[in-house]
Amino acid sequence: MGITIAGGGLGGLTLARVLHRHGIDAVVYEREASRSARRQGGSLDLHPESGQRALAEAGLGGRFRSEARPEGEEHRILDPTGRTLVHHEPQPGSFSGRPEIDRSVLRDLLLDSLPDDMVVWKRRLVAATPRPDEGWDLTFDGGHRASCDILIGADGARSVVRSLLADVELSHVATLVELHIEEVDRRHPDLAELVGPGNLWCVGVNQILAAQRLGVGSLRVGISLRADDRPIDTYRNKRALLDMFGDWDPRLTALIEASDSAPTPRLIETMPIGTRWASRPGVTLIGDAAHLMPPVGEGANQAMLDGAELASRLAANPDDPDSAIRAYEEGMFARIHPIAEMSARVQAMMLSPTAAEDIVRFFTAQPAEPSFG
Repeated sequence: MGITIAGGGLGGLTLARVLHRHGIDAVVYEREASRSARRQGGSLDLHPESGQRALAEAGLGGRFRSEARPEGEEHRILDPTGRTLVHHEPQPGSFSGRPEIDRSVLRDLLLDSLPDDMVVWKRRLVAATPRPDEGWDLTFDGGHRASCDILIGADGARSVVRSLLADVELSHVATLVELHIEEVDRRHPDLAELVGPGNLWCVGVNQILAAQRLGVGSLRVGISLRADDRPIDTYRNKRALLDMFGDWDPRLTALIEASDSAPTPRLIETMPIGTRWASRPGVTLIGDAAHLMPPVGEGANQAMLDGAELASRLAANPDDPDSAIRAYEEGMFARIHPIAEMSARVQAMMLSPTAAEDIVRFFTAQPAEPSFG
């Protein structure tokens, strides 16, 4: 099998690692110039039944436990006056729940487990065309070309590979604005204490101001807003953002004031729940390319599990990869459907007029935190 993985995110790298453990060669084409070309987002809570399971199948469970932060599970939910609504503290040192790990650390852990030549950087896939016999001819930005027998799209929300299988229209469900505060313990000890070792959620009417502690001693701040028609450049101005939270306690909006970086907004988009496609020989999808959901804590976990499950199917049936792909897809469709429905409900709840009351009920019944990235 000549396997190409388009996309070197967490799902694609997990797939490559599990294939490598089974002695199956693959090449990962990644559009970024290097592993350090850009920020990799914030901290992730890895779930035992998905992300942690995938790492176990990748033989990296021990490495994960050495890098993860169980204390990062702590989360606090406040209202706009600063009143505490929920404060969840995990059992100290316990890995039985959903310990946090910085996305960059997790990605490095996966990259370091692969041969150096397995990931080809600065290769953004722009087209894939079927060969006359079987397999695919690939064209990358800049004119680079390659070919493969099996093409796996791990290329995210705007997947090029997806167009070979399904015609999907994305929906804009929210806007997320990201900021960062560096060296928070030294420079802003009051904000470090406010956020604590994990996640902080300040929940208002149709808007959330959140922050999470990263392992490198910084804070990642996220502002979640309902989808509207305002130009996205509106959210690049710190003063405009502060005006949106004008009646909030200044101790909370200090998270915006103290940010070192310019605000970085992005649209939060989703695929229709229940998206499926007719299986096609030699091609499939994992992660956001297959099931783009709101960023409420499941995306990375499910992408990694996709990668591990697909790799295991291919390893178990190397003489009939198309049957392996069909089996993976059927299992993935069944697994993802309820998770996508739940994620949509949580996203709508978080940005509703009654979000504070709804979230308190949600966390009282289920003490696990969503993510904002």
